[in-house]
Amino acid sequence: MSSPTGPASGLPVRMPRPRQPGRHRRPEPLVAPEGAPALVLAVPGTPSSATRGLADEIVSIARSELPGIDARIGYLDGDDEEFLSLSTMLVRAGEERTARYEQARAAGLDVKEPEGPVAVVVPLLAGPDGALLRRIRQAVMDSRIAAELTDVLGPHPLLAEALHVRLSEAGLARADRARLFTVATAADGIILASVGGDEAVQAAGITGMLLAARLAVPVMAAALDQEGSIASVAEQLRSSGSQQLALAPYLVGPEIDAALLEEAAREAGCSTAEPLGPYPAIGKLTLAKYTTALGISPQQPQGTPVR
Repeated sequence: MSSPTGPASGLPVRMPRPRQPGRHRRPEPLVAPEGAPALVLAVPGTPSSATRGLADEIVSIARSELPGIDARIGYLDGDDEEFLSLSTMLVRAGEERTARYEQARAAGLDVKEPEGPVAVVVPLLAGPDGALLRRIRQAVMDSRIAAELTDVLGPHPLLAEALHVRLSEAGLARADRARLFTVATAADGIILASVGGDEAVQAAGITGMLLAARLAVPVMAAALDQEGSIASVAEQLRSSGSQQLALAPYLVGPEIDAALLEEAAREAGCSTAEPLGPYPAIGKLTLAKYTTALGISPQQPQGTPVR
């Protein structure tokens, strides 16, 4: 037994830690509101085990950042139970929400009928791709489920950070400009490869400026899906003095055939980094799109400062 003033019989007990007052107090951890819509990650490209692993890792990051979130995956080209299509996943989310409500009523609980969107759909795209976004929008409409579709993930400083990391992993950029060591294979000009035509190139260019500030080398965006775009940008960089180029895919990965990247690198006569993949920033930006849509996130995730 213990008294209000402390433990009895000399036995220690854990007393509640007082909350730290003032502006340095730790913020309360954000959790998903009860009954919040599902986060449905819309994954483009041909479904595969590799794509599923990537998508699973991204939603796992989102779940770790926002406990209690109902995070799901819908494949734009899915067609079976292993790879549920986006429209099928939205229908299933709606059915499960209705079933939970009916079960609660049957149990005699006083619960409100669900209202608002069933899901928030976040496209797994670093930049705008009109053709893919139209297909995602059509899949949402075909489901006949109330769902909100967010913008794509970029441009954002965190994507510039992710590009920097992928280039450094490939030995094509210094990991940290503040450190006094050199990378013999570091590129002095970066081609930022996007898909989605001119709109995607313009959006990639914004992230490219942030990447250029991190690396202190010129960065130019080009379209993988426009013939001659990669070669043209490579020529511009070389004519301006860059001798050792590198290709940085402004792509998560599933949205394009890897063979196109290899072909683009040969066309430009340079090495290429890996796509962004399940870099932690992708999961954080996915969650940021979701929470912003619900109005429960006062701040976007911040990129690391440029060194």
